[in-house]
Amino acid sequence: MTTALTKSLGILTKPIREAQLSNGQSPQTALVSALQRNLSELRERMSGDEELEEARHLLEEVRRDITWFCSDTNDLTWSFVQECLLLLLCLARHFNRLLEAFHQIPAVPNPATPEAAPPLPPDVLSVAQQKTLGTVLQFVVTLGLCPYLAPGVGVALGLRSAFGAAVEGAVRHDVAPAGERRLLITTNVLLEVSALSSLATPVFTRHLGDIMAALCQLAYRPQRPEGDGTKGNKGLTVEERKTCKEALHSLLGKVYQPIVIKELLVLQGGPKQACSGSRGGCAGGGGKALAQAPPWLRRLCGQLLSDRLIQPQGVQAVVRAILEGTGAGGDSDWRKCDAVAKILAACPQQSLSAESYYSQVCPQVLELLHFKDKLTAQQFQRVATRAALIMVQDRPEFAQRFLLFPLLSPLRRCAQGTGDDLSQDTVEEWELTRCIEDVYKICVVGNNPSEVLLKALADVISTLFNLFCFTKQNVSHLRTSCQEILIWCLSHSERSVALLLLKRLCGLLGEVGGVRHGFQFSPGSEGGARLTVRELISDEDDALYEKVSGEQWRVQCLVELLGEVKDSDLPGEFFLLLLQDLTAVAAEQDEVEQEVDTSSMTLLELEQHLLGRAGGHGQGLALLQALAIMCEGLPHTLLLSKPTQVVGFIASMLQRACVSLEHGTDSPVESQTLSMGMGLVATLLSGAAELTADDYSSMAALLPHLEQISQQHQETVIQELASDLRATIATHGAYHPKTVPKTASQHSTTTHSPAQPAGHSSNSLPARAQVPSQSISHPKHKTDPSVTPKVKDFQTAGRIPNPGISESSRSKAFSECLLEACDPDVPTRAVALRSLTRCVRDGDKEALQNKEKLLTLFLENLEHEDSFVYLSAIQGLAVLADSFPEQILQRLLGEYQTGATVCPPKRERSLETRLKVGEVLMRACRAMGDLAPHYGRPLIGVFLSGTRDEDSSVRASSLSNLGELCQRLNFSLGPLAQELSTCLTALIKTDREAEVRRAAVHVIALVLRGLSDKTTQVLGDVLLELYRALKWVVRSDPDDVAVLHAQLALEELDDVMRRFIFPQQKLEKKIVVLP
Repeated sequence: MTTALTKSLGILTKPIREAQLSNGQSPQTALVSALQRNLSELRERMSGDEELEEARHLLEEVRRDITWFCSDTNDLTWSFVQECLLLLLCLARHFNRLLEAFHQIPAVPNPATPEAAPPLPPDVLSVAQQKTLGTVLQFVVTLGLCPYLAPGVGVALGLRSAFGAAVEGAVRHDVAPAGERRLLITTNVLLEVSALSSLATPVFTRHLGDIMAALCQLAYRPQRPEGDGTKGNKGLTVEERKTCKEALHSLLGKVYQPIVIKELLVLQGGPKQACSGSRGGCAGGGGKALAQAPPWLRRLCGQLLSDRLIQPQGVQAVVRAILEGTGAGGDSDWRKCDAVAKILAACPQQSLSAESYYSQVCPQVLELLHFKDKLTAQQFQRVATRAALIMVQDRPEFAQRFLLFPLLSPLRRCAQGTGDDLSQDTVEEWELTRCIEDVYKICVVGNNPSEVLLKALADVISTLFNLFCFTKQNVSHLRTSCQEILIWCLSHSERSVALLLLKRLCGLLGEVGGVRHGFQFSPGSEGGARLTVRELISDEDDALYEKVSGEQWRVQCLVELLGEVKDSDLPGEFFLLLLQDLTAVAAEQDEVEQEVDTSSMTLLELEQHLLGRAGGHGQGLALLQALAIMCEGLPHTLLLSKPTQVVGFIASMLQRACVSLEHGTDSPVESQTLSMGMGLVATLLSGAAELTADDYSSMAALLPHLEQISQQHQETVIQELASDLRATIATHGAYHPKTVPKTASQHSTTTHSPAQPAGHSSNSLPARAQVPSQSISHPKHKTDPSVTPKVKDFQTAGRIPNPGISESSRSKAFSECLLEACDPDVPTRAVALRSLTRCVRDGDKEALQNKEKLLTLFLENLEHEDSFVYLSAIQGLAVLADSFPEQILQRLLGEYQTGATVCPPKRERSLETRLKVGEVLMRACRAMGDLAPHYGRPLIGVFLSGTRDEDSSVRASSLSNLGELCQRLNFSLGPLAQELSTCLTALIKTDREAEVRRAAVHVIALVLRGLSDKTTQVLGDVLLELYRALKWVVRSDPDDVAVLHAQLALEELDDVMRRFIFPQQKLEKKIVVLP
């Protein structure tokens, strides 16, 4: 039966495919004649062919059951469509009967072949049958559906193909049945046929849009008050229109939603255009634009699209419908994403209320950010990001409730509990990860800051910062995202808000918060973080230590975060704000200590007063801690990146000095602050950089402080200098007294080294005040006075000698450095030692002539207790040894070997000083380079002797120096290999101190690393002995560090032997020239 029906359908459509136009025959006439021959042949075959007997009986049965068949129509195209519809109904009825029988008798599996596929259902069509069915459906839609659509409803036939234009001319609308009735019949039959899954696929995959257009017209087209004059045209009944509405909504609910949305967008039609009127009005002109849809259809499609949008997964369906198949990248892709985002962000007119619309759409917008497919995720992320930003900008009240609140909910839950059950308050890893990723995509990738978005982020910035600090302690993929979000929020917030947030994160405004009490972040199983219950710490000291270390770690993380801020003045402004707060805190504490009288207080008032003072001290300590970490962790080029910030820094120092003058306190710190501030001002005004009118205007903030210093300071010299500086600034450099350049020149002669700690500064008068060496530069004369000075003119290091300085000035400077090297003031002495070291390194004539004095001076300063002084002396001795190795090394070897002074008066050196001399020798060994074989023989003897010293520290120091020297001796080590091996082996096996054994093993590793491929030639006789010593350490030594050193040494030896046994193959071709 299936074959007979498909054969009948093939007979019905075969002549159309083979018909040929006669000469002078129009396409409409040829089409009608072909349809006529088609119908005649089918009737003949049905009546005379035995193969089609069953199909004929079924056809008659179906014809008896239907009521819409019209046998007396004068339109041949409709007669052809009726026959096609009858055959389709016959095929559908036949398939239904086959499926009922198939389901009633279950298939019996074959036990011989259990892996065989199950039998196919009887409604499966072959490829040829599917092709025939598709052809019939195409003719049914073309002849029985599309010609009866109203203008603007669906895509006109004339816009599809030339055959479509021929069909429009062949169809007769003036005969019964009416066009509306024909449309209803065709649509109902297609829907009835599509009830079978095997027939629904060819119907809906190619003709869904036409069926939807027909249902929209039948169900929602406004009824005309009068007929169109055609006999029998009575329109549709209310029941028929209701049935069409139900069928339309059922169809829209069953089909894949992106396809439905595509078809609805097509049904909406194109924009208003010049070529309007008939459905094929634009076809002749070659245009393919859609005709404008009627108003009722546009409203209907808008309503249906809105219904699709607010359904579950509706937003995803809309995005897929518009963006599927567009690829990635390109200008058109970005425009489509932006257009879709605007559609999602705008509340449609058909929606019941804006609140209900955004409450349903916003969660779906956030879901678009969570796709894993690379291409889909990229497109969906663009749409979701743009839609979210547009909502935040245009509808902030709804975006705050339905978008930002769910987006930041995991971070809020970290700071606020939801109940008494602690187990329910935990936040899982996937929640925090998704939250951070979504915020990163919307804020950082979208990069469209708004007040609402920044305020929402500011509410959870404490939690976000706590999470960032946690990721800095572990390996986490959230670290970069958290850092970028924090930087984005701070950079785009208003400067006052950003500074307030920074103070809050530093703990300067009270408790940082962010994570509620009793909880903490813990590592997640997938590299993220999760919020878990904190274990209680019973020991109060441990709890206090954890609190203090946590606060310090947060400040360090904040400073590192500021270091990542690019092209922003925020770090410098925050630094100046902290300096101003420091001055205010100092003034408040002085006032409290002087004015408060506790004798008349009650116990409650006294307790509150003491708590307030304790809190104030805590805030002061937090402020000092933040300033110290900023000075240590951030470069000066970031803290003071603009001239105005340099001036602000100077103003803060002078303000502190003024506060000290007002309260009558004169501490060394305040004197150093005043000296540095006035020295900086003098250096700037003396030509350290070319100052413009704007620079002088910014320096006007210094005038009140300088005036106060000139009137209240006790020292007459400082009063005069402050007055001169004030006059120079006020006149913009027109008045330039001699005290200003003199102070600046004396300032530059004693510049600090970059390694000097922040707490070391001079306690002398401004004439000898010292400035950080990276803050001031020498004058740079420019030919163009209109060029604006850059900040680096204030900050470049002043180390280049000025060619204009005379020999007498240099001699004077050297003499002053010698005197200052004996100064009891630690910073002055250290800076002088470093200046003398620089003179030796630069080859200063006077310094080289006084090398003995310098040697004695450096040796004496080795005994100083301050690290800045003795490290400067060590550096100076190393430079001297590099310049005069024969003389200096002999003196140092004597000091190191005997532990006493070589020159009279002889006295014993302390163990610490002896170790410092060893440090000098080690630096000298590193600096020898290729000259190590020449100068190294005396050093080896001393170091080997030092390995037998009674003190374990000296033995370890000797071994360390021996390793540094031996790895540079190369082949010169050969004669000493046996002695070296014996010494190291004995120390490894017999010394009781672990640090000595570690040093001995480390010497072997350094020697192997230095000799590399020459190891087998230099140490061939002792290599086995060294190998056995290392293996003994690995097996028997109780010290883990020594074992680790031995393993590293064995790895070095293994690499050497592998290269020796398996040398690298070189593809070389030797060419020998025969005589």
